[in-house]
Amino acid sequence: MSFAIPFNQPRTAGDEARHVSAAVAGAHLAGNGTFSRRCTAWLTRQTGSAASFMTPSCSAALEMAARLAGVREGDEVIMPSFTFVSTATAVLRAGATPVFVDVDPETLNIDPAAAAAAVGPRTRALSIVHYGGIACDLDAIGALARDAGLAIIEDAAHSIGATWHGRPLGSFGTMAGLSFHETKNLQCGEGGALLVNDPELVADAEIMHDRGTNRARFARGEVGGYTWLGEGSNHLLGELAAAYLWGQFEQADAVTADRRSTWWAYWDWFSELESLGVARRPIVPDGAEHNGHLFYLLLEGRAQRDALISALAAAGVQAVFHYQPLHSSPGGQRLGRVCGDLSITDAVADEIVRLPLWAGLGHERLARVIDAVYAALGVGARRPLAAV
Repeated sequence: MSFAIPFNQPRTAGDEARHVSAAVAGAHLAGNGTFSRRCTAWLTRQTGSAASFMTPSCSAALEMAARLAGVREGDEVIMPSFTFVSTATAVLRAGATPVFVDVDPETLNIDPAAAAAAVGPRTRALSIVHYGGIACDLDAIGALARDAGLAIIEDAAHSIGATWHGRPLGSFGTMAGLSFHETKNLQCGEGGALLVNDPELVADAEIMHDRGTNRARFARGEVGGYTWLGEGSNHLLGELAAAYLWGQFEQADAVTADRRSTWWAYWDWFSELESLGVARRPIVPDGAEHNGHLFYLLLEGRAQRDALISALAAAGVQAVFHYQPLHSSPGGQRLGRVCGDLSITDAVADEIVRLPLWAGLGHERLARVIDAVYAALGVGARRPLAAV
C-alpha cells in the first residue's frame, strides 16, 4: 500500500552520491577503506570510545559485543523484553540464555529494579536498550553492574546523537552497538558499528572484527604478515555503504536538529490529547536529551491502537505499532526465560502507535499527520500549526 506520508523515508543529506562515486573511482570496495576509516574516526571522536568498528549491521556489532564481554554457553544476559530480536539473538549466538524483564512505564526502557531482581549466579551481562533514543536510567544501571560485577552491553541502535547528562549514549557500557539501517537517523541502507569503551578489549575486538586475524596490524605495518589468531568473522562494512554513510555523518547535526524539531512539535501539539486522557505522550527524564528518533502515542489498548492506525492509513498516513514482546514470541518462549511480571511490556506492545518522523518531513506533512490524528480520535480541531 502506498502512503502520501510514509512512516519513514530514507533521504540523502548532502554529498552521499559524490562520495559513492569517489569510492568507485578509488577501486577499493571492500571493508576498511578510506570512507570506512573516516566513519570510524568520526564515531570515536563523537562518542569518546576507546575504539570504533564499522559493521554490516547493529546485529553484527551486538554479536561481537557478547563474545568480547565473555558471554559463553551456560551464561545468562538480562535484557528488556520490549526490544528488537537482535538484542536476544546476539546472546544466543554466544550460547547463552536471554533473560527477559519488564520496562519502565515512563521511558519504555529496562526497569532497573526488575533487572536487579533477575541477577543470579549465571548472569554475565546486562543488555540495555535506549528506546527511541531516550536514555535508560544509566545511574541505576551502572550501580547495578558495578555491584554485581556485570558487563553492560548498550543496544544503542536508536541512539546516535542522544545523550545522558551531556555524555553520548553508547559511551556508558563496556561496549555498544549502533545501527545505520535505513530507518535510523543516520543511515546507509544496512550498516552498524561497535563501540568499545574498555581499552583492554580493543585488541581482541580488532582481531574478531576481521575474521580472527591480525590483518589490521599488518595494514599498519606492525607485523610482516597476517595470520589467524582466534575467534572472528567478516564483520566489515563495505566501502560503498561507508561512503554513503560518510555523507550522512557530515550532516549529522542538521539531521538531528530537524528530527528533534519534528519530535517536539508532535509533543507540543498532542498535549491536548493527553490532558483529555485520550492518549499519552513520551516522557523524557531529566538529564536525557533525545535525538528525535521516533515519536509515539500510547492509546488505551489494542482495539484503539488498531483503529487509529487504520484511520490514519485511510487518510494516507502510515503509522505503525512496534515490537511483539520477545518473551511471548515463539522464539523467546523456546530459547529464553522470563523473570518477574512483564505486564507493562505486554500493555505497551498493545498500546503504542508510532507516527511518521524523518528528516525533511516538513511543516505541511507534519500538519497533515497531526490533523489526521485529531480527526481519527474524534477530539476536534487542533490549534493552528503556525510555527514549527
